[in-house]
Amino acid sequence: MANTPKNNGALYKQLKKVIESKKDLREPLIEILREAQEIFGYLPREVQEFIAEEMKIPVGRIYGVVTFYNFFSMEPRGKHIVNVCTGTACYVKGAPRLIQQLEEILQIKMGETTEDGLFTLTSVRCVGACSLAPVFVIGEDTYGRIETRDQLIKVLEEYRK
Repeated sequence: MANTPKNNGALYKQLKKVIESKKDLREPLIEILREAQEIFGYLPREVQEFIAEEMKIPVGRIYGVVTFYNFFSMEPRGKHIVNVCTGTACYVKGAPRLIQQLEEILQIKMGETTEDGLFTLTSVRCVGACSLAPVFVIGEDTYGRIETRDQLIKVLEEYRK
């Protein structure tokens, strides 16, 4: 599960080093936020406030960036993000059914994280793999043309190991 930011000096120390190493870049905020999310697992208000203070910028600017880009999360996410494509081709070829099956298998709704912290279920507009529709992505791995519930379970079991 994601690291808890409150009272975790070692993680803040690590983040401070990241900020120091990137502060002279032309536009360092997105890169700093990306690394902060890697460190903490997500970007809660406390982490955003710390970054704002260290960079001497308004926290509202940081919040605006965090909420604009769907890569960033203000809630803890699972170890594996399951992104289901809901673009036109995937939608027509069965994305709603795929989402329903994933929700049933993982016992969560879209946007939620499993109790064991392994999976977060999200959707994206397009992954550029229309020929494999419907498609979902876990990490760097793209899966398409999953025809049966058993195939879907088999894929997820690989990530449980």
